[in-house]
Amino acid sequence: MSHSVVHLDEANALPLWRRPVALLFVMAFAMPLAFSTWTALLNNFVIEAANFTGVEIGWLQTVREIPGFLAVGILVLMIFFREQKLGLISLLMLGGATIATSNFPSFYGLLITTFIGSVGFHYFETVNQSLQLQWIDKDKAPQILGWLVACGSAASLLAYGLITLFWYSFELSYHFVYAVGGSACAILAIYSFVAFPQFQSRYKQHTKLLLRKRYWLYYALQFMAGARRQIFLVFAAFMMVEKFGYDVHHLTFLFLVNYLANMIFAPLMGRFVQKLGERFALVFEYAGLTILFILYGGIYYFDWSAWIAAALYVLDHLLFALAFALKTYFQKISDPQDIAPTAAVAFTINHIAAVFLPASLGYLWIVAPDGVYILAASMAFISLGLACLIPRHPMKGQETILVKPATATAKTS
Repeated sequence: MSHSVVHLDEANALPLWRRPVALLFVMAFAMPLAFSTWTALLNNFVIEAANFTGVEIGWLQTVREIPGFLAVGILVLMIFFREQKLGLISLLMLGGATIATSNFPSFYGLLITTFIGSVGFHYFETVNQSLQLQWIDKDKAPQILGWLVACGSAASLLAYGLITLFWYSFELSYHFVYAVGGSACAILAIYSFVAFPQFQSRYKQHTKLLLRKRYWLYYALQFMAGARRQIFLVFAAFMMVEKFGYDVHHLTFLFLVNYLANMIFAPLMGRFVQKLGERFALVFEYAGLTILFILYGGIYYFDWSAWIAAALYVLDHLLFALAFALKTYFQKISDPQDIAPTAAVAFTINHIAAVFLPASLGYLWIVAPDGVYILAASMAFISLGLACLIPRHPMKGQETILVKPATATAKTS
């Protein structure tokens, strides 16, 4: 492993493939190889191997979100390890847990492997968000973040595409596919340990818990985003299997279409955010999600076809890709030293609802599935109202439209 430390201002002297942004792209590609493989097979695997209903899948997803709720724990680890190293160790955990998933086809076995993989996933995502905002210049952030989303989508597309093509023709097993996806992620993490130096950021990050009053709108948007996201992640794909009888290759093909669309449109969305600003992008996202969740409820109320459900699923996924506008909003309003601790706090806030919503909504799902989506539409509408409070040009001292320009000038002077 490379032990050299390179300051961020000196990193441009390195070959292109060893620069910080190159590492961000490698990590963005590595994570979905494990996580998308796990996701693609999960709903079929738990139903076929462990006889899950909405109740068990709700509990599984609740356990999966506990490490996200405990993301602030990474601040303790940052006292002893650099963020870059923590991110790569987390990728190794995710890869290892994915490999182990099919070896424990029971309710409690899946809870354990899911929890371990989730620690890796959520700690990686926390560190990754922090490094992105530290390593990418503000004026380039929306465009590069869009390309990073596209890179992750390409990795997911690769995983889903291979599963779709070869699941039946080669009679692949859950054990084989989980092993390949997890191993690919782990190998890229090990490569990143070896190929890249340790990058030293321009500003030393705080390693204590920070809650700043002026970030309140960012915290509120994170909370609502976490609540909405749970309903989509837990129940949207589960519905395709339970209601419409999707098999592994059907569901995986749907995921494949999702990520192909993301790979094409995410860079365009980056340009969209850069040109029109975070407020417009987030208002557009939340207005669209409100409508889509209402239409999801209509699937049960009007008994719409699987084709309509699939179209809504793809549109839903595309709108979620705009979520990186929330990252660039925070980058513009934050102190540089606050990025790492606030990323950890934001992940915890994002997962407050995630700890209780999946399990509790699992019971509602059995009685009234359309009610789950009406609740999600209400959450998206609240998010829409909050997004309207973002200034056209957010900055430190003018985090919301409720802050008067004179006050903002005084704060930043």
